[in-house]
Amino acid sequence: MTTSAENGRKGGQPAMHTPPVLSSQAWEAAREQLLVKEKAQTRARDALAAERRRMPWMAVETAYAFEGPAGKASLLDLFDGRRQLIVYRAFFEPGVFGWPDHACRGCSMVADQVAHVAHLNARDTTLVFVSRAPQADIARLKARMGWRMPWYTMTDDFDTDFGVDEWHGTNVFIRNGDRVFRTYFINNRGDEAMGSTWSYLDLTALGRQEEWEDSPDGYPQTAPYAWWNRHDEYVADTSPTRWWSEEWETANAARPNLSDA
Repeated sequence: MTTSAENGRKGGQPAMHTPPVLSSQAWEAAREQLLVKEKAQTRARDALAAERRRMPWMAVETAYAFEGPAGKASLLDLFDGRRQLIVYRAFFEPGVFGWPDHACRGCSMVADQVAHVAHLNARDTTLVFVSRAPQADIARLKARMGWRMPWYTMTDDFDTDFGVDEWHGTNVFIRNGDRVFRTYFINNRGDEAMGSTWSYLDLTALGRQEEWEDSPDGYPQTAPYAWWNRHDEYVADTSPTRWWSEEWETANAARPNLSDA
């Protein structure tokens, strides 16, 4: 004879306590209730992104050095001529589980989520990965895994200075001419949300650059959807935006503390 406890188990595992099964009308009503909370969460996420766009900036004074496919590169070079830079520190180097065939499992999952970088480039933003592995190993890994994001080798204390020496993390930068500023940083579970074009842009100082966003006066904005395109149909244009060149500098000439933010 089986006991009540045994009846609640299947194959030695606790039985699943599943939700009720409802009619289509009752299911729709339950979904509408949850949708109210989901929309509130979306509005809260938008509000957080708006606060992010108003975060103070930190001037980067150190001349960091990297190795890339074309040789030595500075932090400014990593921007590839664009206004914003997102840098993810991925663990791929001696001592990491899987070396030299693979990068860290978690960092590999992050890399697998990255949307086509052309969409970020269209918003004047560059995404790069950095590790301590030599470029030959990085090129081999990217080819094996089908990853297309730029990936550089760190050669100095960039990881220590920006909080990613012993753990993964995503740093965000912006430049004014040749001056570089750190604008935001996430790590831990914050990196779980990364991968989509929208998530990356929401981390940046300029955001998605769409008219509906709550951004500081003078920030570049266009109509939503207007800039979206197939990733192979964007027009390559890395010329400075009007907002960032003469007009921006004139409007902010009275802010002497900007470069010290």
